[in-house]
Amino acid sequence: MSEILIYGATGYTGQLLAAHAVEQGLKPILAGRNADTLRPIAGRLGLEMRVAGLDESEALRAALAGVAAVIHAAGPFSKTAQPMAEACLAAGAHYIDITGEIAVLEALAARDAAAKAAGIVLLPAAGFDVVPSDCLAAHVAGRLPGATHLRISIGGFGGFSRGTARTMVEGIAWGTRVRRDGRIVELPSPPRATADFGYGPRRTVGLGWGDVSSAWYSTRVPNIDVYFEAFPAMAAAAGLPAGLRKIIAGGTAQRLINRGIDRLPAGPSAAARQRARSTFLAEAWDGAGRRAASRMETAEGYTLTVWTAVEAARRVAAGHVAPGFHTPVTAFGPDFILGFPHVVRTDL
Repeated sequence: MSEILIYGATGYTGQLLAAHAVEQGLKPILAGRNADTLRPIAGRLGLEMRVAGLDESEALRAALAGVAAVIHAAGPFSKTAQPMAEACLAAGAHYIDITGEIAVLEALAARDAAAKAAGIVLLPAAGFDVVPSDCLAAHVAGRLPGATHLRISIGGFGGFSRGTARTMVEGIAWGTRVRRDGRIVELPSPPRATADFGYGPRRTVGLGWGDVSSAWYSTRVPNIDVYFEAFPAMAAAAGLPAGLRKIIAGGTAQRLINRGIDRLPAGPSAAARQRARSTFLAEAWDGAGRRAASRMETAEGYTLTVWTAVEAARRVAAGHVAPGFHTPVTAFGPDFILGFPHVVRTDL
């Protein structure tokens, strides 16, 4: 049995995942919908390949035959997670993905009972979204038992892949989603704040990020907000009026925007990934005014994604995680992130 299959192996992140898995001594099966683009990658790495589209349910289930775990890397996950998860449930293969989309995490959490019945793990967000922030949030919540509020701030970016850009554009239609009293709600306008990532206060803007879902399951803190360092393009997109966001999210506008995305570089260069660092700040407080905060620096996002996703899949395939829906923290604990290079966590 081959332990791991990587679906979406022709994409920017998929190729990084495949190369890293080989470096770790694994021999994953590479899979996707296009044989012509898959063949040279599999040939270069000396790996088996399987071809199936996500809309071909029988072919997809057949592609998972004999596979212990799938790393699903083909986004946007709002469109691709459900068919892959259903195929994994049918085939008895563990499911791991690298999404940061709230709706995807919530949909997979709702399949917890089905995953337990099938004896498989459903583990979304096993990359930069949301491993470091999930681990830091749980660490801070552990420092302040009974915390009622949790704020996660994220800074430092080394660029985006085409797939990430498409996911971000697709999400423009949504307002800023946060968790209030255990429920996900949408704010009428994005909140603004500041965060000190270790180099002085920086302006931040609230965005609906995967932690709004995952941190709830990892910590049970009922009020959760996620902020990003407000670099110009992100701040401008977050500040668009709701009506304009709806227009941009329409089919015609999305097609035009995606044509522009197709002209972008596939993703950050290897040199850019090596230079860049990402920073996280998690703050928790309770009704009595007690507070706790911790900061963390990690490798650049795509680099970290391939490290954490491959390691997560390796552990899941080896049977180290109980069946059912998991976040990175419920699967591996809040110190999981500390096992990777260039990670420094500081309690403030």
